[in-house]
Amino acid sequence: MKIMIAYPALEGKGSPMLTQNRQFQWMSIGSYIYPLVMASAATVLHREGHDVCWYDGIAEQLPYDHFLYFVQSERPQLIVMETKTPVVKLHWKIVDDIKRLDPNIKVVMAGDHVTALPEESLSRSKADFVLTGGDYDFSLLALVRAMEGKGDMPGGIYFRQGDEIRNSGPFSLKGDLDSLPFVDRRLTKAHLYFEKWKKREPFRYTMAGRDCQWGKCTFCSWTTLFPRFRTRSVESLLDEIEMLVSDFGVREIFDDTGNFPAGSWLKRFCQGMIERGLNEHVLFSCNMRFDFLVSQPELLDLMKKAGFRKMKSGLESANQTTLDRIRKNIKVEHIVEGCRLASEAGLDIQLTVMVGYPWETRQEAKKTLDLARELMARGHAEMLQSTVVVPYPGTPLFREAVEKGWIRFEPIDSWERYDMTEPVLKTPDMEPEEVMRLCSDIYKSFMNPRFVMRQLLNIRSREDLDYVLRGAKAIWGHILDFAKIRA
Repeated sequence: MKIMIAYPALEGKGSPMLTQNRQFQWMSIGSYIYPLVMASAATVLHREGHDVCWYDGIAEQLPYDHFLYFVQSERPQLIVMETKTPVVKLHWKIVDDIKRLDPNIKVVMAGDHVTALPEESLSRSKADFVLTGGDYDFSLLALVRAMEGKGDMPGGIYFRQGDEIRNSGPFSLKGDLDSLPFVDRRLTKAHLYFEKWKKREPFRYTMAGRDCQWGKCTFCSWTTLFPRFRTRSVESLLDEIEMLVSDFGVREIFDDTGNFPAGSWLKRFCQGMIERGLNEHVLFSCNMRFDFLVSQPELLDLMKKAGFRKMKSGLESANQTTLDRIRKNIKVEHIVEGCRLASEAGLDIQLTVMVGYPWETRQEAKKTLDLARELMARGHAEMLQSTVVVPYPGTPLFREAVEKGWIRFEPIDSWERYDMTEPVLKTPDMEPEEVMRLCSDIYKSFMNPRFVMRQLLNIRSREDLDYVLRGAKAIWGHILDFAKIRA
């Protein structure tokens, strides 16, 4: 079967941050994260003998007309598209455009939005299937086999039967991650994807697990995709890193597991990096919760020795009441102590911060801004990422927001407004413009003289200089992003 994994260009307010991302955002300066699970799906389908085409018009900056021309000329039998809430209406239109070109092409939609609301996309577009759950690789392979009469329909598939929408039952997460082949980076054009803050090239992504050991934060859209945490074996990830070094000359890696496995798994991984000498070839970064940082401080020195460079960690708010309400399961003191311990071990921390909680006052929101600035000024955090709280369908936060009337507009069918160019939620004493301004102000923490001086003094090479310049460009882009306030 000829199968196309497609991320068509989307016309909107900038470059769409869609792939492998828990929060959608239109970006002034494009940022392209490698969609590892979908890339795994392309790999297993290709291994099965199918003719697989990887098309990312967003990362390749190809116009939408090119996508339509490509579909018309290549005539794939199946097209798979991943979507998110703010762009689902655009994807419905794209599905209908595909069907006008060739009604025989079957279209699959996947992602957290359609997992939460699977029947909606079948009733609002001409899509043939909605795939729920996050294991796109296992599910798509089973679906294609069923379409060819080689097996039963997997759980979690919604489809039409006559005039009715039917489903194959709930999705499951039973697939053994170690049974999957390493992602085919050539087939899926892995060179297109990068982090703005990378220091070395070639740069690539890995994924040790799906998705987060905690998995209970009320705002996280990926809890709909991966309600159960699973990991690959330590040996599997080490073998993949070894392959990336030997076959692609990779010098820096980011692991995009929602939270990198901790405890004994992490210790064995660090020991393996050192024993295999991989720490001498690559810098390694990952997502890591603050509670794991403070619960295993003895591992931080080992992580540094193993080649770890940076960890992304969720600060989210400096108010304990908020951390409790969003079920983050951390204390403010964990944040402060985790940042200190990591910096003392020589590891960089990238903070993620959110503003626009419907119960936080202006004073409480500024408390978060003050903590982020202080951590940056002290040198206990090296980078930060600021976003506006968005209650995605399927999350506990969305259900609570609907029940309590927190959403500023009609909560259903205004999906395009969940795009982070305006607050979705009402706040006690801040207007929408002030929330957006506060988000922008957080990025201005980089302009603190102590932080700037420390960055300049840390420049030791052309690599360091390039890193600082790229970071400055990215920061300016984020400031512009949050200056786009809906009238």
